[in-house]
Amino acid sequence: MKTTLLTTIALGAFLALAPPAFADDTPQPPEPPAVELYAPADAQAVLDARIIALKTVIGLSPEQEKLWAPVEAAIRQAAASSAQRRAQRAEAPEPTSFVDILERTADAEATRAAELKMVVEALKPLVASLTPEQQRRIPAFLGLREAINGVPQPTAELWLFEEEQ
Repeated sequence: MKTTLLTTIALGAFLALAPPAFADDTPQPPEPPAVELYAPADAQAVLDARIIALKTVIGLSPEQEKLWAPVEAAIRQAAASSAQRRAQRAEAPEPTSFVDILERTADAEATRAAELKMVVEALKPLVASLTPEQQRRIPAFLGLREAINGVPQPTAELWLFEEEQ
C-alpha cells in the first residue's frame, strides 16, 4: 500500500512537471502591428488645449491680452524642449553606471530649471496686471502644489514638462 501511494505521488509529480509530449503545431496568429497610442500630433493638441484653457481660466481683459503672447511662446518652447529631450533620451545608449544616471538627472533638472525661469520671466508682466482672483486660478491649473515640509515640488511634475516623462 505504501509503495503504491509513493508510486502514484511520484507519477503525478512527474506528469505535472514534465514538458508536454506533443508540440503545438497550430499556427499562431501574427502579432498585431504596433500602434502609436500618443503621437506627436496628439501631444500638440493637448498642449494647444491646455494653453487655451489656461487663458480661459485666467479670463484676460483686452489690456492683459497684450501681455499673453510671450507667456504662450515660453510655454510652447518649454514643452517642445521637453519633448526633444524625451526623444534624445530614447535614442541614447543605456547608462553604464549610477553616475551616468545621476549626471543625466542633473542635466535634465538644470535644463528644466532654465526653461521654467524663462516661463517665469514671461509670466511676471502678465501676473502683475492680474487681479487677485485671476492670480488665484493659475497655480492649481499649472499643477502646482504647496510644498510639503518645505520640500519644493519637482519640476518634472509640472505639465509644462510632461512630454519628457
